[in-house]
Amino acid sequence: MPRRAELSIALPTFAVADPGDWSRVTDLAIAADRAGVDRVVVSDHVVFGERLEAYADPSVGGQRDGKQPTGPDGPWLDPLVTLSYVAALTDRVRLGTAILLAALRRPAVLAKMAATLDVLSAGRLDIGVGVGWQREEYEAAGLSFADRGRLLDHTLEVCQELWTSPAASYRSPELKFDRIHQAPKPRQPGGVPIWVSGTVNRRSMDRLARFGAGWIPWGDDAADITAAIPRMRREVAARGRTPDDLQVMSRIPTVLDGTEVDLDATFAPTARLHALGVTDFRVTMRIPAGREHAEAFLTRAVAAFRTAVGRHD
Repeated sequence: MPRRAELSIALPTFAVADPGDWSRVTDLAIAADRAGVDRVVVSDHVVFGERLEAYADPSVGGQRDGKQPTGPDGPWLDPLVTLSYVAALTDRVRLGTAILLAALRRPAVLAKMAATLDVLSAGRLDIGVGVGWQREEYEAAGLSFADRGRLLDHTLEVCQELWTSPAASYRSPELKFDRIHQAPKPRQPGGVPIWVSGTVNRRSMDRLARFGAGWIPWGDDAADITAAIPRMRREVAARGRTPDDLQVMSRIPTVLDGTEVDLDATFAPTARLHALGVTDFRVTMRIPAGREHAEAFLTRAVAAFRTAVGRHD
């Protein structure tokens, strides 16, 4: 039986050029919170190089035919700082990263930041993580791009140890410590839920089976989620982890009726996808500017979504 179907939106935390005013981020977050949207998510880039064509190269972690939405000088807000700000302005909506380049942060510092945000938001944080596609971000952080998968696993190992152990100890080629105390612990039992992004490949499925509360499909698997979910479930089960408790994100294309969003048609596929295992439905529809207009539109969208998936709360 699939977990409850949830509706999520991305906050506009990047721009082609400096907008001067980032109130669109907070207006949309507050509107989503009031309208009943289940989750808001933000993305991450720390720095940019100038070889943005790598975003379209699956061999380095990009997605086929992908186009980076900004140039190298497009501004990107830091995801955890932004979510901390949003947490103070909202009451119930969950707060997520999709994705955080977690390996670029020192693990103990990231563990502290995430735990603090989870506590202050009353347990509303989800962390979606991935390895990224851009060599220059790792180089700027003094890290090996070739080792980015192991660096991410190491980061998650340290975070989970610090989140769950009263006196944490850790041994790996990268780091050793004994009886380290870090408080506060996250509000959520077991620590902040980790959503793993990636295609169905050996390394990402190892990571998902080991750390994942949810899966964020990427590349060709995101484009064909119907075929990807059964393959993901088989790979996770082969690693000794039941896939039944994993959440799964899928993007929902917007259907237009002329220039207006047709909400019923947009959400028509959701019941079928929910039955296949999708739990987090990410919409990318154009939402009206202004807090009141956004709230009115999202209220209608939430109602249409819940009707489509048979959710009655």
